[in-house]
Amino acid sequence: MSENKEVKEEIKEEVKDQACDVQEKPEAEKAVDETAGEAATEPQQEMSEAEKMEKRVEEAEAKAAEATDKYVRMAAEFDNFRRRTAKERIELISTAGEDVIKGLLPILDDCERALQVLRQSSDSAAAIEGTELIYTKLMNFLKGRGLAVIEAKDKELDTEFHEAVAQFPVEEKEKKNKIIDVVQQGYMLNGKVIRYAKVVVGM
Repeated sequence: MSENKEVKEEIKEEVKDQACDVQEKPEAEKAVDETAGEAATEPQQEMSEAEKMEKRVEEAEAKAAEATDKYVRMAAEFDNFRRRTAKERIELISTAGEDVIKGLLPILDDCERALQVLRQSSDSAAAIEGTELIYTKLMNFLKGRGLAVIEAKDKELDTEFHEAVAQFPVEEKEKKNKIIDVVQQGYMLNGKVIRYAKVVVGM
């Protein structure tokens, strides 16, 4: 009887030991699984940090490109504004000078008529010389400001510079369709016509 008890006790001990092994094995497997999971999540965390950094770099590059584009646009707009302002200033000065010179053109016409009359009369040479001196000084002053006479006599009619006020029959073939007389002298100021030459054309 005592032997049977001992055998039973031994069997119970073996069963307990096996039960402990069975219980300990899942715990060990669980620990291995957790370690493997941690090892797997570490690269994922590192990958997400790299992605975040790359995203920040892309955002910074986009902001820098936008700022550069704004700067280039502002510089171009400022340059256009500066050119437009300079052009308007030049045009304003030119227009102001044009009005003054236009007002002096009738004086030039009077001087030319006076010289024509004096040369055809028996007046003294001193009167002719004095009038020529005044006319020359005035003309030189205006030429210095950009005034130029429009050539018309013996030229072909050009509506860009001439205004035909009359036609006159001519016998010479070379004078047909050409200007044979200038009724009123035309002028240009800095390349711009300020008064057309009034002419007579041969036909």
